[in-house]
Order: sequence, then structure tokens, then C-alpha cells
Amino acid sequence: MSNYHIKHLEEYFQVYRKSVRDPESFWEEVAEEHFLWRRKWDNVLSWDFTKPEVKWYEGAQLNITENCIDRHLTTRGEKTAIIFEPNNPDEEAEHITYRQLHERVCEFANVLKDEGVKKGDRVCIYLPMIPELAISLLACARIGAIHSVVFAGFSSTALATRINDSDCKMVITSDGSYRGGKEIDLKGIVDEALHNCPGVKTVLVAKRIHSNIEMKEGRDKWLQ
Repeated sequence: MSNYHIKHLEEYFQVYRKSVRDPESFWEEVAEEHFLWRRKWDNVLSWDFTKPEVKWYEGAQLNITENCIDRHLTTRGEKTAIIFEPNNPDEEAEHITYRQLHERVCEFANVLKDEGVKKGDRVCIYLPMIPELAISLLACARIGAIHSVVFAGFSSTALATRINDSDCKMVITSDGSYRGGKEIDLKGIVDEALHNCPGVKTVLVAKRIHSNIEMKEGRDKWLQ
């Protein structure tokens, strides 16, 4: 599986003319060379501009996380996939390789399944900018769950609204976060929000600031 790299402007125009002249063949070639497919397509492209309606790769199936991660393992397994720069300059940066990312995403996906999350279920992700944020959304995509990422600066009311609008059954959060030199009590915000979110059955909590928080028995579990 090669990298798609256009080296100069003339090559770009050559590729562009090919895509316009024969789009089905062009995009079939791109798809076959640069993506992993669980099932190939019955038809590359069909369109009806009178409706308008455009369909791509009808009948095909893939898992987007296999294309983000798995396909790189043989050639880039030990290369860095994610660099995490902490808020505190005294805290060491974390370099996560593709192989490590694959292991952590698969492990997290199994945690989600063990907690009863299935394809089509909604999971709310209310995390600061830590590696678990990327890992959790990739884990959701891995098993076909729908993730709703809520900015970790939103209030409990804003969080509750988004949880209920998406009908989430799980929330993934952390004990807290840092904003400059200030600690933010994310878990406390989640607890307040969930007073009005009866659909949430499980809260997974990542350790970030190692604060003393309340863990509700039967609902809250440490992610670690």
C-alpha cells in the first residue's frame, strides 16, 4: 500500500484530468490501492444530479480504524502516531507508536463491549486533551458505536443537553483537567449533569489530576 503523493503541479493536472475523464476507474484505483476493505463495492459511483443524489462505493464495507491504524503496523508500527504534550512543562511528553495505539484502542474497544456498548449505541466523551480522548473515539468507531464529543469546558447543563439529545448510555470522562494553573473538576460536572440524564448507565473515569472524587457504586468505574 503506497503513499499517494503528487510531486509537482503538472502531475496534479494529469491526475485531475484522469479523474474528470473517467471518474469510476480513477476512484476505483485510488480505493483499491490506499484503503483496506472488508468487502469490495458493487459499484464505484452513481449519480443523478436532477435529485441531486450521489452514491459512492455501494455495497462496500470497511472499518475506518483499520485504515487509521492497522494498515500502518507492518511498515510504521514503531513510528509515532500520537504526541501528547501535557499542560505542565515539567510533565514528560508521551510518544505513542502505531503499535501501542493499536493495542490501546483494541483494549478500550473490548472494555466498551464488556460494558454492554454495541453497534449503534451512543457514547458521550467528555475528556480533556489527553491520549484517552483519541483512543476512546477510535475505540467507539472500532465497534460501530457512535461517539459524541463534548468540549470539556462546557457546563453541566450544556453537557446534560447533549447527552440527552444523543440518547447516550455511557459517559467517558476524567477525574479532572488542567487549564493553565487551574484544576477543573470534570467528574463533578458530570455528576451534576447526570441528575437529569436517566439513560446513562455507566461512567468510565480516566485518572488525570489524581483528585479525590466521588465514585457512584454500580455506575462509575476507573478506566485504568
